[in-house]
Amino acid sequence: MKTNKRPSYSLLLLILLILSLSLTSVLADSHFEGFDAEDDVVEDESLDLESLHKITDLPLTQSDSSPPSKTTHLSSSDSLSDPDPNPNPNHPPSKPSSPTTSFEYWDEDEFEGVPVQHPPPETQQTTENATPDQNLDPKTTQESKTGPISKKPSSFLIEIVSVTFLIMFLINYFTGKRENENLALAWAAKFATKDSIFEKNFSLLGVGDGDDSPLLLKEGQNVFKFYASGRRYCSGLLATMELKSRHDLISRLYNLVVPCKDEITFEVYMNEDAMDHVVFAMAKKKAAKGMQKELMDLNRFAGLMASPTGGRKWVPDELGVISESKEVAGDMITDAVLEQVFGEKAFEKYGRGFISMHFSDQHPGTHKKVLMFKFSLPDADNMTDMTRLVALVPYYIDLIGRYKLSTQARSKTDAARQKAAQEAYKELQNARQEALQRKKAERKKMMEEAEAKLSAESIRKREAKERSRQMKKAMPRVKMTRGN
Repeated sequence: MKTNKRPSYSLLLLILLILSLSLTSVLADSHFEGFDAEDDVVEDESLDLESLHKITDLPLTQSDSSPPSKTTHLSSSDSLSDPDPNPNPNHPPSKPSSPTTSFEYWDEDEFEGVPVQHPPPETQQTTENATPDQNLDPKTTQESKTGPISKKPSSFLIEIVSVTFLIMFLINYFTGKRENENLALAWAAKFATKDSIFEKNFSLLGVGDGDDSPLLLKEGQNVFKFYASGRRYCSGLLATMELKSRHDLISRLYNLVVPCKDEITFEVYMNEDAMDHVVFAMAKKKAAKGMQKELMDLNRFAGLMASPTGGRKWVPDELGVISESKEVAGDMITDAVLEQVFGEKAFEKYGRGFISMHFSDQHPGTHKKVLMFKFSLPDADNMTDMTRLVALVPYYIDLIGRYKLSTQARSKTDAARQKAAQEAYKELQNARQEALQRKKAERKKMMEEAEAKLSAESIRKREAKERSRQMKKAMPRVKMTRGN
């Protein structure tokens, strides 16, 4: 019995050994089922930590919907470790390489303990979805946001305004120039042509000697002059038309705010023996007060006159009379003048263009005896309105030329002119003394500056010379006579 049990124990041990070997082989085969030998090498490769640290914030490509394997992560890390410095946005990102092993035959119930791979978080997907925009060119992105830049018409506002103003200025220049010329020619056609007032009273009209000489002399775009001569009691007449600056756009706009008038001034140069002692002026009251203060002859010889008593006709209350004496004022404002122009009714109708008139034998300037008339010009179509005003010029030439003061008035005017001459002489002497003192002071200053530049030796010699001259001057003079 003992010999029969021994073989049984050895048989059991052999069977157990075979079973253990078979189990180990089965377990080994089941663990690596479905994998190739090439995958074993890929799984055994370890990640390079240094390459992971070098990964920068470069755009990541979007992964597929299928869960990535370990090989996929390794390939992406390898591609990120050496990024392209100049990515081309036109080329689409390269797709990740497909895993070498398929997971279609996996059975989750059969393989327990295998870690389940979850899909990446939403933040990672969002980052990956935003990466293609970062690869685009910044200039292209900015243009796509802002759109094409185009200049609006408002950017040319300054240029448009400047060109418009220049065109308006040029148009106004030529139109305003033509308006002034037409106005001056209209006046000359009315009063300086054949059978006109000046043609009847003067033998020479215009600036030349011939018949074809021009009547007007143009000194500017708004200044025209007319000259006439060849009449008794005067050497000549000069009419100056000062018109509005219609050719200047800025002046035209200014005149819309501050109105002004077209004016004409007549200056009659009387002969020396044809005018007595007369200082007289008449203008509107406010202007008359200004003339009396500003003009030297009116300030020195004349004063404002009150309306005469006794029921005599006089000028309207709006006019002021400046005269050297009541006699001169009464003789200058005659009944004919009051009836034609300066009467109450006549002035309202014919005196609207009157500004002032000024007669003086003490006029400051080249010509001492001058008659001055200043009127405003009407429109070119209404030149007839100033006919009576222009007729005052030849009327007063004849009146002043024939006028003689009374003896009593003449004595007063002579005394006043002698006193004025003495005052003028004193003023002249004072001016000369001031000029001499000024020159003396300048000479003394120059000598002092010259002495300051001299040396001490030169100053000593000069002082010695000055002392010897003073001593010689102080010595008594001895008169020597020759004895017989």
